[in-house]
Amino acid sequence: MSEMKDTMQVYHATPGGRLTGTIRVPGDKSISHRSIMLGALAEGVTEVTGFLEGEDALATMNVFRALGVQIEGPEQGRVTIHGVGLHGLKAPDMALDCGNSGTSMRLLAGLLAAQPFDCTLTGDASLTQRPMARVADPLRLMGARLETAAGGRPPLKIYGTPELHGLTYTLPMASAQVKSALLLAGLYAQGETVITEPEVTRDHTERMFEGFGVPVRREGRTIRVTGGHGLHATPIEVPGDISSAAFFLVGACISPGSDLRLQSVGVNPTRTGILDVLRLMGANLEIERSWIAGGEPLADLRVRATPLRGITIPTELVPLAIDEFPALFIAAACAEGRTILRGAAELRVKESDRIQVMADGLKALGIYTEVLPDGLIIEGGQGFGSGTVESHGDHRIAMSFSMAALCAQGPIEIRDCANVATSFPGFVSLACAAGLNLNAS
Repeated sequence: MSEMKDTMQVYHATPGGRLTGTIRVPGDKSISHRSIMLGALAEGVTEVTGFLEGEDALATMNVFRALGVQIEGPEQGRVTIHGVGLHGLKAPDMALDCGNSGTSMRLLAGLLAAQPFDCTLTGDASLTQRPMARVADPLRLMGARLETAAGGRPPLKIYGTPELHGLTYTLPMASAQVKSALLLAGLYAQGETVITEPEVTRDHTERMFEGFGVPVRREGRTIRVTGGHGLHATPIEVPGDISSAAFFLVGACISPGSDLRLQSVGVNPTRTGILDVLRLMGANLEIERSWIAGGEPLADLRVRATPLRGITIPTELVPLAIDEFPALFIAAACAEGRTILRGAAELRVKESDRIQVMADGLKALGIYTEVLPDGLIIEGGQGFGSGTVESHGDHRIAMSFSMAALCAQGPIEIRDCANVATSFPGFVSLACAAGLNLNAS
């Protein structure tokens, strides 16, 4: 497939179908990123299983190879990282390409701000439009020297800094990426780094710090890390990504006759907002088995079709479901009554403006919405029509509208879907195996 054709990849979703059987979604993207980063900084060899072989996580892997870290794999989700220690990274020969991954760029900014060499972080056309000042500004308070392009956008130029100092900082908005960047910088800083977040966000970084032997103190929404602690290699089992499971959870809820099991899904309590919101909407969700692996909770989930109702989404759940809202908007369009989301301005600075792009797509399929500065109102129960949706290269938009076909009156065409591979390689084949009528061209 040519580069141009791949860039313009189109999904064709045919109405009907139901989701049944047992599936396993790819490994958690957040944990896959962090396993490479901390494994690279550790002393010893870190073995990772269940690694997500998507383009975002592979971008992080390639950055660390460019920084002198020997990494074997991935091969069927197995990765071996030969750690170089906290101070063993080497200056790269060229700019470090983060592809489409905002997680890579923001977390790397914190980690690389403390290195003795200069480097530049760049990415694709989408990533270079995303805001980086929210990371750069607090890092500068720690003594880091960074430059962004106009408007606080990438590329991000980082100048070698011999010594950072600890920081006491309250995040102006809930962001696990900014929190993680500051904690990674805190590994190198003199003294204590203290981060307080306005709402609880995903805590994979804190959990993995502890797994690699770095003490972390948590007091409510405040996290404390003292610099200078070495990391020790540890095996990592990456659970299935609940953000990837979200599309199938929603699809099974809205398509009559569906009965779907999802195996080994990560159910970290800072990530389960999707489950909480769907339950409030009346979803039939069960946890059939649960266990702990590497400090992260996992579970097998079963979801069966049931009528949903519109709700006002509690603001405290917004940070816990921030990546899953495109899928939840599909559920809301199928629910009886009105669904209201507020307090989610963060959605406007993801891979796309997910509030506006989802509203446009829903409108194209006959769903009435009202766009808010920080959210969306969706009038449900109308049913999807036929139409063409522009995903604007956003993988979560593309996968969400694929599920809409389960309840559509006619075919749905979704454009610009190539970036699905960033988070969910093999999505089309797995979706078809579960019962969705979907093909790509």
